[in-house]
Amino acid sequence: MTLVVGLTGGIGSGKTAVADAFAARGVDVTDTDRLAHALTAPGAPGFGAILAAFGRGLRRPDGSLDRASLRRLVFADAAARTQLEAILHPLIRDAARRECTGWRSPYGLLVVPLLFERGGLADVVDRTLVVDCPEDEQVARVMRRSALAADEVRAIMAAQLPRAERLRRADDVLDNAGSPASIAPQVDALDLRYREMAAAAAAIAGRGA
Repeated sequence: MTLVVGLTGGIGSGKTAVADAFAARGVDVTDTDRLAHALTAPGAPGFGAILAAFGRGLRRPDGSLDRASLRRLVFADAAARTQLEAILHPLIRDAARRECTGWRSPYGLLVVPLLFERGGLADVVDRTLVVDCPEDEQVARVMRRSALAADEVRAIMAAQLPRAERLRRADDVLDNAGSPASIAPQVDALDLRYREMAAAAAAIAGRGA
């Protein structure tokens, strides 16, 4: 069984950049945000379920899902967010598990923004890696990339664990408070560590076979 590293972090912390750096080193990556996007495309299982639950008004003229309107709805209404999660999380969990079984690298990265908060994939994760940066930097980054207002970003953050609790639960932490160039050396060190851990686990499994 391939070693599974669960990568998580608050919105705007830089999870995608870190995952891309691991992928560039030959590591298999399964990103649950990517799976969620695919599962809510027209014709996919989550698409019809969302429209049935929240109304056809969330369908854009081109037939796609109005993701911006859905995001505003669920982060303004906790009950709506719970309802959306009940629709999507089982679909995402099953798709992620299937994809992880196809990994070929010594270890793989499972990117789950709400890994600690929801725990639906915690049982397949062997080690957790938190991407961290200050909360004010999170807000600034998301505002730059998504054109969201600061209060919208903080509403999303409020649905996630506080930074201190996320760090407390982490096995490993990648500090992404600095420039993008600071990611590579940290990923190099973690990649070496995870490859060594995967080799050791494989050796133990081989002796027990």
